[in-house]
Amino acid sequence: MKQHNGVLAADILLSHTHWDHIQGLPFFKPLSTRDTEVSIYGAAQEGVPLKEILGRQMDPMVFPIPLNALAASLTVVEIEEGEFEIDDFRICAFRLRHPGTTLGYRLAPRSGGREVAYVTDNELGTGGTYEVTPDWRVRMVEFIQGTDTLIHDAMYLDQIIQARAGWGHSTPRQAVDLAREGGCRRLILFHHEPEHDDAALDHLLADTREYAERVAPRLKVEAAIEGMTFPL
Repeated sequence: MKQHNGVLAADILLSHTHWDHIQGLPFFKPLSTRDTEVSIYGAAQEGVPLKEILGRQMDPMVFPIPLNALAASLTVVEIEEGEFEIDDFRICAFRLRHPGTTLGYRLAPRSGGREVAYVTDNELGTGGTYEVTPDWRVRMVEFIQGTDTLIHDAMYLDQIIQARAGWGHSTPRQAVDLAREGGCRRLILFHHEPEHDDAALDHLLADTREYAERVAPRLKVEAAIEGMTFPL
């Protein structure tokens, strides 16, 4: 987000359009404010345009304000796997292993500096059938190679991941292994299991850090928390 001459501008990168990733948009305050410009980037799903999908969740049957009645100036940009630029950042979008068309993003400041990869939702195990190339794992490592910070799906524990095969998610230890292969400095565990309370997440983080100490001792592991920020 940035502000210039009194106009607030925000760019939003959507990984995909499952409810847990878009249901907050109607309540995003800048969308209800004049002198605001919001651009939303993401992929179409099964031939349905992204703008139509976002509009459906704000249909008058389920939400009082339709998408086209928001006060802000809204632009919806459909993207596919590949590279593009937004202001001072170079962005690379990469197809992930998750039901539907799901994209991960790598952000690189054009002026140089630390890069970050946002990768959720993503199945690193062998479950599921996804529209990705046979060399997907190699390309996945290349996609995150050398990034300072990897934000990655770590929803399920090792004990239950087999029962969730094909659901499009990973374990914390699988995320550690990927971060190690990619030479990342920091891993932020993301997409927590909703049934996990703070105590469960603390235990999960401690276990993951212990594992990382054995296989990737230089890797710093954190768990995503509400309000977390970090500079690039």
